Amino acid sequence: MSDHVYKIVEIVGSSHLGVDDAIRNAIETSAHTLRHISWFEVVKTTGHVVDGKVAHVQVTLKVGFRIESE
Repeated sequence: MSDHVYKIVEIVGSSHLGVDDAIRNAIETSAHTLRHISWFEVVKTTGHVVDGKVAHVQVTLKVGFRIESE
């Protein structure tokens, strides 16, 4: 097994359905441009309230992906 190097980026996903959907949206969308995503960490959860109801949830994630070696 070889050693790996990882980079961490911060992304924000949102959804009107809930936290789980916001996380999935963020990971699946970022996977279009980031290769070798290995893990994520939820850093912050926030939301938007309209007329006393949750309208959207925003989830800030740290995403780790493996850097390709030459």
